[in-house]
Amino acid sequence: MRKDIATPVRTKEILDKYGFSFKKSLGQNFLIDTNILNRIVDHAELTASSGAIEIGPGIGALTEQLAKRAEKVIAFEIDQRLLPILEDTLSPYPNVKIIHHDVLKADVRAVIEQELDLDKDIMVVANLPYYVTTPILMKLLEEKLPIRGIVCMMQKEVGDRISAKPGTKEYGSLSIAVQYYTKAETVMIVPKTVFMPQPNVDSAVVRLTLHEEPPVKVKDEAFFFFVTRSSFAQRRKTILNNLTSQLPDGKQKKDKIQAALQQAGVEESRRGETLSIAEFAQLSNALYPFFQE
Repeated sequence: MRKDIATPVRTKEILDKYGFSFKKSLGQNFLIDTNILNRIVDHAELTASSGAIEIGPGIGALTEQLAKRAEKVIAFEIDQRLLPILEDTLSPYPNVKIIHHDVLKADVRAVIEQELDLDKDIMVVANLPYYVTTPILMKLLEEKLPIRGIVCMMQKEVGDRISAKPGTKEYGSLSIAVQYYTKAETVMIVPKTVFMPQPNVDSAVVRLTLHEEPPVKVKDEAFFFFVTRSSFAQRRKTILNNLTSQLPDGKQKKDKIQAALQQAGVEESRRGETLSIAEFAQLSNALYPFFQE
């Protein structure tokens, strides 16, 4: 019986066997604690008929635990050097398929439709590379994939921003974008000591459960997100000043921005971080007609 991959001894054995060296540019930090991996998988609430999608399997530590619980695991790996390692470490698990592709460039929907049963439960479970956490998350959410949700590990600071509430220093356009699509909750903090090599900061595991319907109704999603990003362009500025400087012809249309703020019941002197997602929806809906000319 093989020992689990995610132990310091087994991880070192695998790395030495293949002469593998970590690439900082790919944000490679491998987990070496099986208990933490099992807890991450617990939070995904998989069943024996679930499909799991992983991003950045590394040497297969999380993949292995997913394979023990899910019907099928699809893992996207960008680093060609890891392919022979994964073929070796995951050889006991015929329900795993590794796809050598950058997930940011992949047609994830096509892969899901080809490899998984759309009538069954599908979850994304991943230890995301820190440097591309936000682009990967936003791609998965914006493409409205047929998944139940995402359980992923990321830098704790990013996790704090994703699950932040209005009025906090962590709250921003990322919080709003993710919470528009999902219910976001931080379910675990993971110390940096359980990684090889150790990162400089602790990590958080965030569970994102997709909404059946967004919590607010907006006239145009792209414009809604543009308004929220604009409102946080300079956090110390008022929402009026940010919108005036960021929206197209904002200075010429300042009176219309003021009218929209009034219509949405938002005082000009407030800062973006104080507005709820509902207030941003009202504001973007009020602004929308003025910026379609």
